[in-house]
Amino acid sequence: MPSPTVRSFKLSVPGAGTVSAKADMPADDMPGAPALILAHGAANDLDYPLLAYLGEHLARALGATVLRFNFPYVERGAEHSTDSAAILEETLRSAHKHVATLVSAETPVFVGGKSLGGRVAAELVSRRVEGDGLAVAGLVELGYPLHAPGRTDRVNVKPLRHIDVPSLFCIGSRDAFCDLDLLRPLLPTLLAPAELYVVEGGDHSLILSRSSGKAPDGAYADVAAKVAAFLISATAKGA
Repeated sequence: MPSPTVRSFKLSVPGAGTVSAKADMPADDMPGAPALILAHGAANDLDYPLLAYLGEHLARALGATVLRFNFPYVERGAEHSTDSAAILEETLRSAHKHVATLVSAETPVFVGGKSLGGRVAAELVSRRVEGDGLAVAGLVELGYPLHAPGRTDRVNVKPLRHIDVPSLFCIGSRDAFCDLDLLRPLLPTLLAPAELYVVEGGDHSLILSRSSGKAPDGAYADVAAKVAAFLISATAKGA
């Protein structure tokens, strides 16, 4: 398939100005191909290598449209001081509204992200049941922040309370923010099927350890393939 293109633009966020955004677009239209909105983690941005890799791979392999964006705190250079929950959520809502201008009305739209971005996505998916969240086809979590490092006694399950769409959790076996023994029993309690993909040797960013004998980003290809398979499966089930 021909190389996808990357479209750069500014995304307007009510109450927070504009932020940078990019859309990985397939070279040719593929009817039925999904769209995926990816939000970045707390200490990175829309160009974080994992997100950029997924955007290029999914656009090329599936004909998917992948929208990446900055949260306002990153846009203003305050990398270590995140926005309020309300601003984070409003930014993701704006991305969700914008993706509708890039794809057809029939396109299944998925949402997700890395760590902080994934948590915001989960919260808005849960809030749909409560009347003010996002209506999406599925959820993709890349390193879910279930608890702070070393604080397995304080598990944050609230964002997962009403997940009623298919979900995929890609978690590193060395993730200090997500004890797999705590996550596994939670997934069957979600309101829709949830799948766990463990990146052996991966940390919270799905980066492999030196002892693995592989490149730090050596799991990216497998993660991208797993996300692609999930999008295909969830799209087929929702058709």
